[in-house]
Amino acid sequence: MVTTLAIDCGGGGIKASVLDEAGTMRARPLRVPTPYPLPPALFVQTLRELGGRLPPADRLTVGVPGMIRHGVVVATPHYVTRSGPRSRVDPDLQAEWSGWDARGALADAFGVPALVLNDAEVHGAGVVAGTGCELVLTLGTGLGSALFDGGVLAPHLELSHAPVRWGTTYDTYVGEPERRRLGDAFWSRRIRQVVDGLRPVFRWDRLYLGGGNSRLIRPEQLARMGDDVVVVPNTAGIVGGVRAWELAAGRRDART
Repeated sequence: MVTTLAIDCGGGGIKASVLDEAGTMRARPLRVPTPYPLPPALFVQTLRELGGRLPPADRLTVGVPGMIRHGVVVATPHYVTRSGPRSRVDPDLQAEWSGWDARGALADAFGVPALVLNDAEVHGAGVVAGTGCELVLTLGTGLGSALFDGGVLAPHLELSHAPVRWGTTYDTYVGEPERRRLGDAFWSRRIRQVVDGLRPVFRWDRLYLGGGNSRLIRPEQLARMGDDVVVVPNTAGIVGGVRAWELAAGRRDART
């Protein structure tokens, strides 16, 4: 039996568990606050210490916020800041993270094969049916996104950084600070407006709303979004750590 250490890295916290081949947790999930400032070396140390509190595993899956290509960090929005999300960007941290080979560093640190993807992509791996066009949006510190076509993971797009209105990005428009400012009722209405605006862009067969804040969407607003929109549990960010290997392999096969 192949076991997987799955680590879901967010702007406010980092969660981890060990899964069997069926995606069943073999240990109670653990969570630690995301430390700041967070250079890559401290990131690796934090994950190693967290993993050390769990049973040993044969491989590692890590979901990281931001643009990740082939395990290399192109950009990450939170980890380059001085004190966490929405704080000032530290140019030195930005330089350290840009182009950092996260997959290589983590594989060396843990001594097992590693897979590093955008956190919404790992989340999506835990919920998609594998048929048709499926979009995953994660609602938390900001907005995460992942697109699947027939179960094949598409190249990542940082939808969160696109402008939605008045020069405001999706990340800011529906992120946790705005939810707290607006309250759940008005924030839920805003989520519905975002879904309505994205529908003609993606023409999805199914949209999954995940992340820690998806459970706060008001039922009346969810009902107005349509039957093709489904709220999924936040645990998918860990559970997807197993299936992500299969879907990532599918993406490689689709290119050949």
